[in-house]
Amino acid sequence: MLLAHAVTLAEARSYVAALADNARTFDASTEYEQVLLELDSIHGGQVPPITEVALDKRDVLHTVAEAAIEELIDHGVDGLLIELLLARLEDARALDRP
Repeated sequence: MLLAHAVTLAEARSYVAALADNARTFDASTEYEQVLLELDSIHGGQVPPITEVALDKRDVLHTVAEAAIEELIDHGVDGLLIELLLARLEDARALDRP
């Protein structure tokens, strides 16, 4: 994994983790955790550490997480896997709405 790929993956993981930490319901938090697990499995367990995100606005967190996940296509990750991951992220977001 090249440095640019690792940075993008770390960003995606960090923002999805922040979404899980700030989720309004247990089900939403669990669904965000599933997105993290899928990100990890796509990369064969070679994952960079998560950095703390000091932001709790869900819309901003979601937008950045979605953009970082989409950017993984530029680093050779299968587009279908990314689309499935984005769908799961949307499912988690739906559970997280009041």
